[in-house]
Amino acid sequence: MSAFKSWLNSTKNNLNDQMKKFKNKDFLEAIVAGCALVAAADGNISADEKQKMAGYIGRNEQLKVFDMSLVIVRFNHYVENFEFDAIIGKQEALKAISKFKSKPEEGRLLIGVCSAIGSADGDFDPQEQAVVREIATVLGLNASEFGL
Repeated sequence: MSAFKSWLNSTKNNLNDQMKKFKNKDFLEAIVAGCALVAAADGNISADEKQKMAGYIGRNEQLKVFDMSLVIVRFNHYVENFEFDAIIGKQEALKAISKFKSKPEEGRLLIGVCSAIGSADGDFDPQEQAVVREIATVLGLNASEFGL
């Protein structure tokens, strides 16, 4: 096994362990709020984006620690906030995320998940990157630490 593949497997296993460690309602809220923020990055959350995000969450090994039906309910809650009013949606999502400002380990994991979701379609576009940078700022983390 190559050194890179070994490192990749180790990193993936570490992320799985970290997700299990942080499995709680507040962290679930922050994860799905971040997903909704990334989905809304272009100002519109289409049905395709909702399906893509729900599909990504459902297939992602790290996010399987959460009950999928609850993930979908909470994701839809945040999406509905954006559909009602973009400013309210953003404020509510950032409020859920901000609970982790004093918890840098969880914050870094949240940034990693949001970045993975932003790049799930193979294109982590500038609008999505800007949203993840804003999430990093809310968490008190330096976006450059994540290559943003």
